[in-house]
Amino acid sequence: MDGARLMNALVETKIDPKKYAAAFDSISLCLSKGLGAPVGSLLIGSKDFIKQSRRVRKVFGGGMRQAGFIAAAGLHALEYHVDRLAVDHDHARQLEAAFQQKAWVQEVLSVMTNIVVVVLKDANKRDQYIQSFADNGIKCMAFGEGMLRFVTHLDVSEADIQKTIEVIQKLA
Repeated sequence: MDGARLMNALVETKIDPKKYAAAFDSISLCLSKGLGAPVGSLLIGSKDFIKQSRRVRKVFGGGMRQAGFIAAAGLHALEYHVDRLAVDHDHARQLEAAFQQKAWVQEVLSVMTNIVVVVLKDANKRDQYIQSFADNGIKCMAFGEGMLRFVTHLDVSEADIQKTIEVIQKLA
């Protein structure tokens, strides 16, 4: 399983990680998305699978001298940042509620974790809205025709969310 956002899903659903993992023979877990580690992933699987994976990594030139430093950041992320993912989810729901009040928004896709996707009534204004948010120091991206994507994460504070809501309320 590609577990790029696995921790977000586990925090939101409150499913026991061991139960969730039982359905897979291997899991890749990203430590940077949401958890705040600068880089790093974990590969989880049987001893034989991990042994073979290490061999393949070396064949492809993998190996770092300072891997311990990166591992320390990953351990910190796992120890201190998993539970706080719920804050990111709450921030996303606050944005969802603000967007739902705007006449220029056709729909906000159901917010499940930390990603907010806004469907605009006028698809041709997508880039104009992206620029308006950028002019206010808020990053979002195009997510298809007439759609905007916002992601909350460790570096987005409650003050940032309130500022974003103020900008949403001002836009016409």
